[in-house]
Amino acid sequence: MKPQSSNPFFKKYHSPAKFLFASMTALFLFSCGKEKEATQAAPDAPVYSLIFLDKTQSVHVDKNYVNEKYRQALTDIIEKNMKNKGDKLEVYFIHENTSKARALSLTVRSERDDMSAANATDREGIETAFQLSLQKEKGIYLRQLLAKLNQQNTGSSNQSTDIWASLPVIAKAGESGSDVKVYYFSDMVESVKGADRRDFHVKPPKDDSEAESDAKTDSKKLEQYAIGSPQVTIVSPFEPTASTKENNPHVTHYWQTLFQELGGVSIEEL
Repeated sequence: MKPQSSNPFFKKYHSPAKFLFASMTALFLFSCGKEKEATQAAPDAPVYSLIFLDKTQSVHVDKNYVNEKYRQALTDIIEKNMKNKGDKLEVYFIHENTSKARALSLTVRSERDDMSAANATDREGIETAFQLSLQKEKGIYLRQLLAKLNQQNTGSSNQSTDIWASLPVIAKAGESGSDVKVYYFSDMVESVKGADRRDFHVKPPKDDSEAESDAKTDSKKLEQYAIGSPQVTIVSPFEPTASTKENNPHVTHYWQTLFQELGGVSIEEL
């Protein structure tokens, strides 16, 4: 008879099946540990909210319906997107000089204390303190945001609506590695003079086919802006009873097609 190995591990698992089971169990536990470490080391990316407020003649935030709808949407954005330290929100005004019209920049400063060595009671206290600090911040930010919503633009820049100029702003935000969410508070009626520009006040797309053709043509001019795949939402100023002449569905289709061409981005309209 051949002598058995003096290795105690071999003695305990001299059966090949038991040895294989033990090895697989050890590998599984090791993998789980590594996966947990990776999860802890890679928290969710911060949220980067870009809000474009239309400050041209065609959008009237002084109307009750528009103001209430916009106030609620801005409140929801603050509540949903500003949750952790580093979450950021920037406001740009849409008019003749959109890309240079940053009106507000906010970043969450509140931070949870380290809870790694805390017991259940201490954890609850830390979380409560963090939420109180965060809610205070959100209240301040919302007041600043609503002030920008109601700010009037009586200058000559309200004659043009340059929505194309929002694209380099989105592209730059994407470079941050954050989760970018874009909100247009606008009728989305692009209106810029020039041979290679669109003026939907003068010549809106007459049907979806023309809207698609225009958008695909324009995407070639704008593809230099690597916008990535942000979440895009249009918060329109139109009431549910608005006519197609006022709320042109082909204009919406133009933007849906343009963003699809630029980055496979789908648009939600509120």
